[in-house]
Amino acid sequence: MQEQQLTIETLMLESGVGFGTSGARGLAEAMTDRVCYAYILGFLQYLERQGQCQPGDEVALAGDLRPSSERIMAACARAATDLGYHPVNCGHIPTPALAAYGLAQGVPGLMVTGSHIPDDRNGIKFYTPRGEILKADEQGIRAQTVELPGCFTPAGAFSEPVALPPCRPEAADHYVRRYLDFLPPDCLAGATVLVYEHSTVARTALVEIFAGLGARVLKEGRSTRFIPVDTEAIRPEDVALARDWAASRSFDLIVSADGDGDRPLVGDEQGEWYRGDVAGILTARFLDADHVVTPVSSNSALELCGWFPAVTRTRIGSPYVIEAMQQAAADGARRVVGYEANGGFLTQSPIEREGRILPPLPTRDAVIVAIALLMMARGQQCPVSALRALLPPRYTASDRLKAFPGDISRRHIEALREGGAAAIEDMFPTLGPVDTVDETDGLRITFSNGEVVHLRPSGNAPELRCYVEADAPARAAALNRECLHILEGWRA
Repeated sequence: MQEQQLTIETLMLESGVGFGTSGARGLAEAMTDRVCYAYILGFLQYLERQGQCQPGDEVALAGDLRPSSERIMAACARAATDLGYHPVNCGHIPTPALAAYGLAQGVPGLMVTGSHIPDDRNGIKFYTPRGEILKADEQGIRAQTVELPGCFTPAGAFSEPVALPPCRPEAADHYVRRYLDFLPPDCLAGATVLVYEHSTVARTALVEIFAGLGARVLKEGRSTRFIPVDTEAIRPEDVALARDWAASRSFDLIVSADGDGDRPLVGDEQGEWYRGDVAGILTARFLDADHVVTPVSSNSALELCGWFPAVTRTRIGSPYVIEAMQQAAADGARRVVGYEANGGFLTQSPIEREGRILPPLPTRDAVIVAIALLMMARGQQCPVSALRALLPPRYTASDRLKAFPGDISRRHIEALREGGAAAIEDMFPTLGPVDTVDETDGLRITFSNGEVVHLRPSGNAPELRCYVEADAPARAAALNRECLHILEGWRA
């Protein structure tokens, strides 16, 4: 085949592999070698024109454990090599491990992952030498024109086999040391931590970190099949597993993560999973934050607890959280952190505790959340379950309707927006009068009884998400079920 020129924007339309949060994402079969190769060319060309890298530099590369990841990693490595870069295969490690390594080395990073979505899909997350790409970077990448070589079959595969470079351990080791160097030796001695391994790429790091801090580590649930764990919509199987483990053995904490290890799944000694936005508040408290950034969908106990001098709410998505954290730091805040409702925790500022420094990591991370909850419980001399009582009684629940086309979601949400309070009250007749409507991201409705319903199409998959908030956990769960039942009517 002959060489071909095309823009990344055109490639997106042709392939159906578009931008989600922090990178490209689509069906694994649509992410052909040709599509992945073109994306990497566009990304590196964009960085070159921004003066952030040049041929001869290293490019860090890693992937999660889904079946298509190694093939896509090989396509990324080939593209980087053909542009004159040196791909460093960091292996199968968490996204935050790749990001931390890239920041420390000052090199770009590529993480092949579909995060929490099913394994028939995959993606590539892009990291500049300064960190996760933001929305302006995304626009710059989309505008790139790339020249593809004639080395692809008509189906988009390489015409000859392409292999990954040998795996190097530096990035994995750097991530583990990040936490062992921040906390005192044996600070978790006497604690027992159950690591739910399933198919998260973070499973090895979780075991090494908690064992390295002195905890006794139990391992459960390792899977050779990829399991799409979504920390905002925990599977009934995982709810049952955690309770069964708690009934049959003794531990202080259950810890796990989603597929690429940037969203925590943390449970208490009773086998009850923590909501990500509740764990985020407690983690920010443990780190003594003075400015906290979180999306509009997160639990309002953040403001009600009164722990933090400043709080900023953003649209949903880590790029928006990062931009707001950068602004807070520029405005003089000393300890700036952020988190999302999925539990992923970000640090914009270096955090010092007892003379030890935790370097900034302004991308979602799961490990710091699990460490914070266990350390905080030990400091309070209470079980992890008791930490919830430190916060005002506000409870959230969330779930999503799968295989729900985004255009249908957006059309109905726009109709509600245009119809105002009357249309909303007609759709949710049991919830009473509308108090306020927040249009920061989707439609977040607060009713006069204090209950909240937030509707938003997913930016990463064909799903309609529903977040609710109430003053009791049973009521939040019931309200979420009621809303999803109503929303099912939108399929008609």
